[in-house]
Amino acid sequence: MAINYFSRCAKMNISAINLAMPPTSLSVKSRHVAVIGAGAAGLVAARELRREGHSVVVFERGHEVGGTWVYTPQVEPDPLGLDPNRPIIHSSLYSSLRTNLPREVMGYIDFPFVTRPGENRDPRRYPGHREVLLYLKDFAREFGVEEMVRFETDVIKVGILGDGKWKVRSKKSSFNDNNEIISKSNAEFDDEIYDAVVVCNGHYTEPRIADIPGINLWPGKQMHSHNYRIPEPFRDQVVIVIGSSASAVDICRDIAPVAKEVHVASRSVADETYTKQPGYNNLWFHSMIDHAHEDGAVVFRNGKTVLADLIMHCTGYKYHFPFLDTKGIVTVDDNCLGPLYKHVFPPALAPYLSFIGIPWKIVPFPLFEFQSKWIASILSGRITLPSQKEMMEDIEAFYSTLEVSSIPKRYTHCIGQSQFEYNNWLATQCGCQGVEKWREAMYSMASVNRSLRPEMYRDEWDDHHLVSEAYEDFMKYPSASNL
Repeated sequence: MAINYFSRCAKMNISAINLAMPPTSLSVKSRHVAVIGAGAAGLVAARELRREGHSVVVFERGHEVGGTWVYTPQVEPDPLGLDPNRPIIHSSLYSSLRTNLPREVMGYIDFPFVTRPGENRDPRRYPGHREVLLYLKDFAREFGVEEMVRFETDVIKVGILGDGKWKVRSKKSSFNDNNEIISKSNAEFDDEIYDAVVVCNGHYTEPRIADIPGINLWPGKQMHSHNYRIPEPFRDQVVIVIGSSASAVDICRDIAPVAKEVHVASRSVADETYTKQPGYNNLWFHSMIDHAHEDGAVVFRNGKTVLADLIMHCTGYKYHFPFLDTKGIVTVDDNCLGPLYKHVFPPALAPYLSFIGIPWKIVPFPLFEFQSKWIASILSGRITLPSQKEMMEDIEAFYSTLEVSSIPKRYTHCIGQSQFEYNNWLATQCGCQGVEKWREAMYSMASVNRSLRPEMYRDEWDDHHLVSEAYEDFMKYPSASNL
């Protein structure tokens, strides 16, 4: 569903999209910047902001860096995640999760995700989630990011003041006996003033749920993949998994060895779809669910009926910023966050409010890095944004291309194959190196391999020449050259 935003807007001759370097300001300023979140986006944002000369405070509600890559066996008491007052678990990792991209592609540009020595390190090209967390901790240690982080600190509210500055209200958080994050009810609020705020809180905590006719009368259980950890609870059950993206593909195969039956429903396939997955005697792929019955039956659009024990929604997440008060300037409508210039800046509040990591169907870490460089350079005044009017015209042109192409609003931030053009545009703005050719080629080959070898793509591949090219390129970075 991705759209080539840049080529379409270029045809419209929109002046705001200018691939030439913007004018350089002679006056470089240092700002006091709050970064919300110490995950992969917040870590690289903090590094780039400090490199540009800004003073930085990173707010992190957990006790370590890593964000969603910090695994916990704990799950939320509301398995669907619909209760707004539920205690929220901020990780969506399941125990068996391995990356669905090779490590060479995943890493930050100037801090390669190479195999590192150590007894507990994972040397595989598609490592488990713990190796990604260790990589992020290596990054934070290498660049001294942890010294900027306030751990166990909840951001309660971020609001704009009359003079254009931002007030950040926070309080200390703590952990209960199950290592769940809780807020200290008697903790005092801490109010501080910042020149700018960079929002890096991720978007893997507020589940989206499929709309199924008749589900309110259906007697079975439901849950969202956000609360899936291990397969054992599904032993001998008939499970329906809704979704076709990475989590659905992984989870249905994770639980198939213990479940009685697993049926995968997807809206992205033809209505007549009904196939058994090769290599399994209990795993079927269907078209989307048509309706559910109060007798426990679930009917698919292909006409098949299954008596199921549980429906698992692997249906993604909503953008959610409960702490952010922009007085209605920035809103979320059908999972479109906006208005945002280049998925980063709300024009009316730019450049002093920005978001990192909103695009999806991407290679996240490099994109976070390019966005961070751009934000840091703009805040310092070294490069400039178009006028508010030009940014709004650019956004409206983008929205028009989506409408003409009949792309639903919820896909506004799905950039897919356009991500490399997007990253290179950001790099051009910042005057830095863009995406390496091998990285783009490796991403494409990995995608093809994943389709051809869904069971084995993480351990069998044919891009050895690109791996060699990547490691030759990595040797110019100190963090990799001494390994």
